[in-house]
Amino acid sequence: MPVPAIDQRSPVLRMANVDKVFGGSVQALSGMSLNINEGDFISLLGPSGCGKSTALRLLSGLLSPTAGRIEWAGGYQKGDLGVVFQEPTLMPWATVGKNVSLPFRLRGKSQKAVQAEVEEALALVGLEGFEDSFPRELSGGMKMRVSIARAMVTRPRLILMDEPFAALDEITRFKLNNDLLALKERIGCTVVFVTHSVFESVFLSDRIVVMAARPGRVIREVQVAAPYPRGEVFRTSADYAAYCRQASEALQDAMEAA
Repeated sequence: MPVPAIDQRSPVLRMANVDKVFGGSVQALSGMSLNINEGDFISLLGPSGCGKSTALRLLSGLLSPTAGRIEWAGGYQKGDLGVVFQEPTLMPWATVGKNVSLPFRLRGKSQKAVQAEVEEALALVGLEGFEDSFPRELSGGMKMRVSIARAMVTRPRLILMDEPFAALDEITRFKLNNDLLALKERIGCTVVFVTHSVFESVFLSDRIVVMAARPGRVIREVQVAAPYPRGEVFRTSADYAAYCRQASEALQDAMEAA
């Protein structure tokens, strides 16, 4: 599905001057503003403790801001949001199919009623034929694919991903990076992706939001103008290396600012 140029995209969600304080004294975020637009692939990049995951949980509604506003363009509707955590967080007693159908079943729909959507989601992440398997029978990469299928089965406007590939080996991580971009192109969603990896952020994103810590805030935004689809040709290109240098320099600035 074609995505408009960055400056021509419609708004989806906006953070405006958001502060988050825990326990009355620990300020995790200060004055954080972020505009998320339709079709964006945004990576939140920064040192440990800069508030990337806190920002993601605020966007998801799992946390509320201490100050500032978080607003959905056109208002929030059920099914607008999918979330993928660092761990797959699958129900071990449930089959793959029942794990994927959970967002629908929480809205009162039966497994039978959403069977077609579940099968399509599993096909999109390359897990055809695994609907009746249990999580204990799957590899780490396959479990994460199930988690991604569950997040996108409702075809949400926005998918939030909190370092979903951090615990995987490099070969599996590269493969899932490739598959994630293919999936995004197929369903046309918007993604906000938390990562510690400069290389991953450049490969995946068209916008890299670099954060500094203590308190967390946006220091710089790096736009990656390389066209999609991306693959090994891009990973080994001079353009990729140049964008990685640019993002690394921004990350160094963020660490010095902290």
